[in-house]
Amino acid sequence: MSAQPMSLFAVLALTLGVALQAAAASPPAKTGRRPPARVSFIEAPSSETPAAREKRLKRECRGRPNAGACLGHTR
Repeated sequence: MSAQPMSLFAVLALTLGVALQAAAASPPAKTGRRPPARVSFIEAPSSETPAAREKRLKRECRGRPNAGACLGHTR
């Protein structure tokens, strides 16, 4: 009868060892999303440079009242 409890103990120890090894091998669960490393903004094809905007406002605001988008460009 002493062989049966020993084999039961060996099976339990083997099962516990396999379970611990599987738990250690699995990667940790991700809890949330990480922010991106670098954010890049893509300019729209219709965007204008500050110099081009300045030229356009001087051209469009000639002779108009000094208000709204033309503020400072009617001189």
